[in-house]
Order: sequence, then C-alpha cells, then structure tokens
Amino acid sequence: MRHSGSLGPIALLLGLELALCRGQATSQYCGPQGQAERLHFTRLGKGRWLDLQARPPGSLDPLYRMVRGFLDMVQLNPFPEGLVRVALNEPSSVRTSDVVRYEAGYVVCAVIAGLFLLIVPTVGFCFCCCRCRRRCGGRVKVEHKSMACERGSLMTFLLLITLLLLTGVICAFITNQKTHDEVGPGVRAVPGVLNSLQGLVSDVPQELKAVAEQFSIPQNRVLEELDAVGVNLGSTIHTQLRGTVYPMLATLQRLGQDLQVSLDHLQLLNSSTGYLQTQQEPLVSSLQDHRHKLLSLLQDGQCQGCASALSHIQLLELGANFSQVPSVKSVLQKLKSVPEANFSNMVQKDNSTFNTLPVLTAMETANIVQELKEEVAQIPEEVRTLSEGFPGSEAADRWRQALAQAENSSRPYLRMIQRYERYRWIAGYVLSSVILLVVICNLLGLSLGLWGISAREDSSHTEAKGEAGAQFLMAGVGLSFLFSGPFIILIFATFLLGGNVQTLVCRSWENQELYQFADTPGNLPPSMNLSHLLGLKKDISIPSAYQQCKEGAALWKVLQLNGSYDPEKHLDINKYTAKLREQVESFNIDMKDLDLLNEAAKRDLEAFRSSGIEKIDYPSFLTQIQKPVVKVDILKLVKELEKLSQAQTESALGQQLKQEAQALQSLFQEKILPRQTHVVTLNQSVHALSASASNLQESECFLNREMAYFIQYVNWAREMVTEHIATCQPLSGALDNGRVILCDLIANPWNAFWFCLAWCTFLLIPSIIFAIKTTKHFRPIRKRLSSTSSEETQLFHIPRVTSLKL
Repeated sequence: MRHSGSLGPIALLLGLELALCRGQATSQYCGPQGQAERLHFTRLGKGRWLDLQARPPGSLDPLYRMVRGFLDMVQLNPFPEGLVRVALNEPSSVRTSDVVRYEAGYVVCAVIAGLFLLIVPTVGFCFCCCRCRRRCGGRVKVEHKSMACERGSLMTFLLLITLLLLTGVICAFITNQKTHDEVGPGVRAVPGVLNSLQGLVSDVPQELKAVAEQFSIPQNRVLEELDAVGVNLGSTIHTQLRGTVYPMLATLQRLGQDLQVSLDHLQLLNSSTGYLQTQQEPLVSSLQDHRHKLLSLLQDGQCQGCASALSHIQLLELGANFSQVPSVKSVLQKLKSVPEANFSNMVQKDNSTFNTLPVLTAMETANIVQELKEEVAQIPEEVRTLSEGFPGSEAADRWRQALAQAENSSRPYLRMIQRYERYRWIAGYVLSSVILLVVICNLLGLSLGLWGISAREDSSHTEAKGEAGAQFLMAGVGLSFLFSGPFIILIFATFLLGGNVQTLVCRSWENQELYQFADTPGNLPPSMNLSHLLGLKKDISIPSAYQQCKEGAALWKVLQLNGSYDPEKHLDINKYTAKLREQVESFNIDMKDLDLLNEAAKRDLEAFRSSGIEKIDYPSFLTQIQKPVVKVDILKLVKELEKLSQAQTESALGQQLKQEAQALQSLFQEKILPRQTHVVTLNQSVHALSASASNLQESECFLNREMAYFIQYVNWAREMVTEHIATCQPLSGALDNGRVILCDLIANPWNAFWFCLAWCTFLLIPSIIFAIKTTKHFRPIRKRLSSTSSEETQLFHIPRVTSLKL
C-alpha cells in the first residue's frame, strides 16, 4: 500500500531517528491485518477411497506363525508359473502328474488322512464288537504292589492329554468363530470395492469441476474484505502507524537536542583531531631529543646503576599516530546550517494532524475499492478449464466395463461362498463341541474315578463312583471313535483349500510374484489381459504400475489417457494475481493534508541523511585512541631519573640527569597531558557518533493477506487433484486390502481352525488308549472269577474287574 504526500518523509524521519538513537531499531509490523485466516474447503475424491485394512496384532499371532511355518514345510515348491499358465489357457492340457508333483506335500497329508479315516473307525468298530462280547478291556491283572504307581501314571498322562485337548478345542472355537466373522464382511466388501473402482477414471472430470467451483471461497472472502475496506482501511492504517508515529512524536522533541548534540560531538571530533595532528610533529621531535641525550648519559661508563633505565629510555617515543585517522571536515561542511527547525512546536501540531488519518483515508478509497471488486469477481480462465482439460479415453470405458462385468459375475459365487461358509461354521462348531464333550467326559471320569479309589479303604463305601468314572471315560472313547471320520474329512477339506490359498496365492501375492506372472506375456489368456483392461501405458509393467500407484502417482502417468494432462497449467493463476497485485500496488491515498514535518525539519533531517556521518571510519579513531600517547610512562621515568641522579658519585653526571628529569616533567605538563585530554574527548565523540541502525522496512500487509487466500486455494486444489482425485492410489489400496482380507483376516483363522482341529483329532488316539487303560483301574476289584447274571444281560456292558486271591 503506497501513500502519497508526506509518508515518504515519515519513513525518512523514522530511519534517521533510528540512526541517531544509539542503535534502537524499529520495523513495520503488519499484525493481525497482515495474517490471512485459514479457509475451509470441501474435501473431494474421498468417496472413491477405501479405508485401508490392517490386521491388528493379537494373541493368536504365534498360532498363525506356527501354521504358516507348517504349511511352508508342506509346500516347499515355488510358485508354479508353468502349471498355472497351462491351467488358465488350456485347462484340458493340465497333466495330473504335474499337479501331483507340485502338490506332493498335500498328497502325503492326504495319505495320512486316508489312513486315519480307514484305521481309526475300523479299530473302533472292532473294539465295540469286542466289548459286546466282553472279551476286550475291563479286566485287571492280579493286584500287586506297583498297581498304584501304574494307575497314577495312566491318570497323569490322560490328564495332560485332556488339558492339551482342552487348549486345542478352545482355539478351535475361537478361530472357527473368527473365520465366520471375517468371511461375511470380506465377501460383502467385494462388490463395493469393484463399484468404487469403476469411477476411478470416469468420475474425475466431475470432481475436477467441483474443485474449480470452490475458487469462489477465497474470491468471496476477498470481496467481503473489500466491502469493509472503505470503513476499516483508515483505522487499519492509523493502527498500523500509530505504534511507530506516536513513539516517534514523543521522541521528536528530543530529536532537535540529539541533532545539536551530535553536531557538537562532530565539531569536538574535528577540533580534537586537528589539535592532535598539529601537535604531533613537535612532540615527536622533543621525544627524540630527550631520548638521544638520556641514552648518552646512561651509557656513560661512570653512570652507576643506569643499565636498568636504558630499556625505559628506548620506549621514549610516540604511541598513537593521529595522522592516520580520516578527516570529518566534509561532513561538517554539509551540516554547517543545521539545525533550522523548532522541533518542540512542530510536535504539538503533528500530534493533532495525525489523528485525522482515518477520515482522509475513508474519503479516498470508495472509487478504488469498487474497481478492485470488479477485478476480483472474475474467475481465471485457467481455473475455469480445470475439468475440461482432463482427457477422456477408451481405457476408462474398458476399465468401467471390465469392473462392472467382474462385479456382476462375482455375485453368484460370493453368495455360494457365504452359504458354504455357514455350513462349514456349523460343522466346525458341532465337531468342536464333540471334542469338548470328550474333554468333559475325561475330566468327569478322572474326578469320579479318583474319588472312588480314595473311598475304597472305607468298608461301607460302594463302587458306584468308580463305576461312574469308568462309564464317563468309555463314553469319551465311544465319541472319539464315532466322530473320527467326520473330523478327518472336515480337517482335510479345509486344509486343502486354506493351505493352497496360503501357499499358492498369499505367499506369491505378498512377494509380488503374482504381479510378475500377470505381467509376463502369454501367462494370461487374451480375455484376461490386465494391461489392456486397465489401460496401462505400454512402457509400464503391472508391478511398476502397482508401486507407482502405491506411492500416489497420478492417473495420467500410469494410464493411457489419449494425451497429457498437467494440473499445474490449470492452477497457474499468476496472470490473475499479477493484475490484482498491480492494481493494489497502484492504490494511492492522497494525504497531502497530513504533513508531519515542516520544511525546516525536512531540511535538517535530509542534511543529516546525506552528510555521510554514518560512513566515517570510526574504527580508525578507536584504534589510535586505544594506544598511549607515549609508549613509556613519563612520570615513572622522571622519578627513576631523579633517583639515579642522587645515586651518582660524579656530581656533573648527576646534575645532568636531574636536568633531564625536569625537562621531561615540563614536556609532560606542556604537551603530553593536553594531548591525553583531547584523546579522552575524542573517544567520547567517536562512541557517541558510531551507533547506527538499519532503515525502516516496508511491507504491503493488505496485499499479502489477499494473495494468501488464493495461495491457499491453489495449494488445496493441487493436493486434491494429484493426491485424492486423479490418482491411482485407490487401485493399489484395493489390491492391498484384498490381500489383507483374504490372507490376514480370512486365511489365517481358517488355517488356524483346521490346525487346532487336527491337533485335537490326532490327540484323540492317545486319549483313547489311556482312557481304556485307566478305566479298568476305576472298576471294582472282585475276589472271584465269576460274574453276576445282571452283568451278562446288559448290552455293551463292560464286565467288572476281577482278581484271583493269592
């Protein structure tokens, strides 16, 4: 903001006042008037963004790592690029031997599962038939001393196995439910992801148009401030200047005195320097004469004790050389008529005149503000064409059609996955409950059996508790045999699917082998050519496109958009702001009636400004001032000579030394002492005149604030276009989310479920063995070999244990 009239002299007055006030610097301060408020724009492009999925760390992580380690041992083969290529292009040409070779680990596991499915139910059927005939189990040998140790060992092993079963079945329940909880939302998220990606390219022009429309936000803010500028600008300028003008006027009264004091110091500087320079040559001559005479006397062989004074006599020479300091006569010549003004009377007038500034400003701004508003109301052509410049392309249509087709064709499969997942969840829940029943039967059987054994010492006890414990253990055995087949079938089915998902898909997806496979020509059939469907540039591979999108690359850098698009060209509003800046900078306010300085004061200040007083080489003065007038202390030398004169035996020599001491005393009083006085005066004047300060800095607070609003819009628009609207990052985000959902959220608990169920299933074998062996110790021991008829008539009744009496 430029102000005509007396604002130039105001700045001059401030600058010179600063230069003459011992280095006290002041600068213009914009304050709140120069600070732009934070504008709030509507966030765009967020609708096409997906929330990034991430599996938080949990207590099941060690179990997941254990399962992945097991699967890595099962499937040691790398990604079968050739086998997958043949399967995708010519499914009928896939050879079973190649599949078996790749799935060798799973084949081994299938053999183990088949043997389990064949052997365990067969053994269970045989055991059941044997028990019906009372030929298997239920009998204990003759009671002996180690029976208690044997019984305790069996119970301990059975308890440990039962606790391991309990741990496994708890993990099975948790992972089964977690899998069910993740499959549903994961499947339902697929259509939404595909639908959001359809607008990745096609929705960009509409969103760019919305970005252009928000140019009205800074525009309206500037117009609002211009509406109020006629009322507030005068007060704003007054507020900005009063912090400087009022202190200036307060010190203006001292300014006249300061000018006179500075002038006096300058005159003293000149006179002292002239005196020191004119007296320097006679003093040098006198010092040389005295040094020559004293050296002759002290070097006389008859002079006693004079050797110590010779070093002092050598220093009897001039210390400071004032012929080397610059002259200040030219500065005094320029200031010969200063001061002219009466600063005290001028301050009273200026104080009342400055307070009329708001009124003068308000009257001058009405027409100028209207012109500025008309200029601001225009929308730059670059911003108007922001959306029109984005190129359309066939890639966008192919992209949208491919994703729409994928969305429609995936819905039946997704519904089928949800249905079969429900069946799997129910089967897993039922079979896990069966294992839990086995655990409960084992724990109840052990508890009741131990109770029955501890009560055998009592003659009044019955064998009902031990018999009940044995029945519970045998019930657990029966459940284990009965459900072993469904267990292994469910385990192998889930293991085959989940294991291949982890080893074939997730592992290669994580190390980006899938992207490399899809990018290799010939691996995918023509209908699945991803580079063509996605519309990638020919020189960009799928892994490179994924990485660039992950880093936030713009669409026009990755896709073939039939032309280049540069948002910076459409966001370059320098022409608009330059024209606005030009008009604001030409915004003059006529303040000819506001004259804070009269002509005499202006001449005084201008004389000081142009006098060159701040350019005097003050360090040269200070360098000589810091040196002594004479290198040796004259008074001490005089006393030393007087003592030497008294110590001499040769009266003539002593008299000469005394005369030289008196001569040096006279030289000090007449020439050296006045010179030292002038040096002190010179020192004071130099320090008073050497202080200086920088000139007043000017800033255009109003213009900077208005430009800041448009800068905020450009920065926001650049961020929206490059990072949120025309970016392919949602594509890489969708791929990352798909991997997290499939591999981390679904495959991990899925594989952990069959792992825990397999853990429990294979632990059922030792559980069956130890339960059968432990059962016979819980049944009552008979002292006879016969059995009651009631035992024979009970179906599936296990005979009581009998023993022979020794």
